[in-house]
Amino acid sequence: MKVYHGSYTAIEDIDLSKSQRGKDFGRGFYVTKLRKQAEFWAKKIGKRKKTEGIVTEFDFDEDAFEDDMLKVLRFDAYSEDWLDFIVLNRLNKKQQQAHDYDIIEGSVADDDIAARVYDYVAKKVSRKQFLEELKFKTPSHQICFCTVRSLQSLELHKEKIDVEIIHIDNDVVKSLMTDYGISETEAVNIYYKSNTYTQLADETTGLYKKTWNEIYEILKMELKK
Repeated sequence: MKVYHGSYTAIEDIDLSKSQRGKDFGRGFYVTKLRKQAEFWAKKIGKRKKTEGIVTEFDFDEDAFEDDMLKVLRFDAYSEDWLDFIVLNRLNKKQQQAHDYDIIEGSVADDDIAARVYDYVAKKVSRKQFLEELKFKTPSHQICFCTVRSLQSLELHKEKIDVEIIHIDNDVVKSLMTDYGISETEAVNIYYKSNTYTQLADETTGLYKKTWNEIYEILKMELKK
């Protein structure tokens, strides 16, 4: 399985000692099978670090999910068990993990959901109401590698795209706004829903090797059709 990590820089070596506590699944290295989700985090973290953000691609051996030597926890969807586990880790103030799993897979508690987690803990929202709200959330995905042993199932993609894709995104969106006289929201929607963007995110097309200007010209040709 191809998985992605969005950050302010490319990831060559994974150092678990740099992982932070208070995350959804505890301390660990997080990836997602959803490239757009990784791109979102690359942009967000890059902005915070004043860089353009980079998505690093990895190959994940899914046999690890069935490896008897690894302790694995998987959540198929938002659920009561998922909520309890998120609360356990989000509220953990200790340096050591609140659990002993090697790999954990499940949905993401984004900023909005995280805020509601603390409302739930403070009893401002009921368990039933919280779970009901989750039914309307956009599907998300993350895998957390919590131990050095678990990282053996993760390899840097041999033909990984070290593309500063966020830079491409920004330039294309700005050009759409200028040339078509539309808002940023409209430009973003057009770009991310285009076939051009779909091809850009697929390294087999080789489109990522082109400059943003060339990619923009391809997008304009698509829009003419």
